[in-house]
Amino acid sequence: MKKIISQALLISLALFIITEGFSQTDKGDSGKPGIVIVPELHKPGKARMPKEKKLAGYLMVYFKDQTQSAYMAVSHDGYTFTDLNGGEPIFDGTKLAEQKGVRDPHIARGPDGAFYLAMTDLHIFGQRAGHRDTQWERPQEQYGWGNNRAIVLMKSYDLIHWTHSDFRVDKAFPELGDIGCSWAPETIYDDQKGKMMVYFTIRVGNGDCHIYYSYTDDAFTRLETMPVRLYDGGGIDGDITKVKDKYHLFIVSDAKIFHAVSDKLTQGYISEPNRIDPEKVSTEAPNLFRRLGTDRWVLMYDVYGARPNNMGFSETADFVSYTHLGHCNEGVMKTTNFERPKHGAVTHLTMKELKAITDYWNIDIWQENK
Repeated sequence: MKKIISQALLISLALFIITEGFSQTDKGDSGKPGIVIVPELHKPGKARMPKEKKLAGYLMVYFKDQTQSAYMAVSHDGYTFTDLNGGEPIFDGTKLAEQKGVRDPHIARGPDGAFYLAMTDLHIFGQRAGHRDTQWERPQEQYGWGNNRAIVLMKSYDLIHWTHSDFRVDKAFPELGDIGCSWAPETIYDDQKGKMMVYFTIRVGNGDCHIYYSYTDDAFTRLETMPVRLYDGGGIDGDITKVKDKYHLFIVSDAKIFHAVSDKLTQGYISEPNRIDPEKVSTEAPNLFRRLGTDRWVLMYDVYGARPNNMGFSETADFVSYTHLGHCNEGVMKTTNFERPKHGAVTHLTMKELKAITDYWNIDIWQENK
């Protein structure tokens, strides 16, 4: 019992230390629309995961190295995306993260109909931006490139009002006090546990990277269980999608994307030996989303080895053969008012949600997509 109480106190301390002092609103001084950070959410009476027939659009989240902040873009056809804020950040890393920067945003829907947004708390140019005196938060020799210890967790029902928590993994779980990184958190619902699960990349010290998972509280403010390794192999940027009765894991190793499959969410993944993406340069950040009304899936990934960087896309129906769709604005996938997105994710919206969020940001995607 003492151990359980002690663990709860550590988790509370991890949350308090990070969230104390952050602005509770992200509305700009110009009076433009913006997200609103709230202390808690009130679930709408009929909120639940939308039925398939209600889905009519796509929401993309992504970030940019130039700002170390995150963005949202929408599409009604899954091919042409328009940034909601005209290519300006919506999630300001300086206000949301201990290191004054966020990256690797991922968004997913829960069975309660809410949107779950998870991001890495890391500013890779923190010294240059004046946020710290050293290149990294801790010595690279001991903790590796881009070392960090926190993940950002946010939840919303309307994509406007969000709860926010910057969660220190090392403070909540002393067994992981020597972690070198907590990167690229993603969220999926575990229907066996009845809980939202966060899985992310952990590196102990300056060792190898592996994918770990943990379950969150209902409010999506903290990890409640000690992170456990999910995948036997090494790698970063894991992305899991349930397709029928199989779980498909896309993961990055040696700057290439690979595929593994399991009957269970948290174990038993069997990896395939061949590289999935068709690129000749380094890639990372795979994310899988389905084309509405079809049985085809799009694998989106960050072609960070390209100059300039870009997003790449491949499409599949059987997870055996893939059709290369090219890069943003170099093939069938388009952006209308932004370029060079990095490490993103896509989820679906209902027509009501799509109209509400475009009205809020005062954009006409139907006109812009013509």
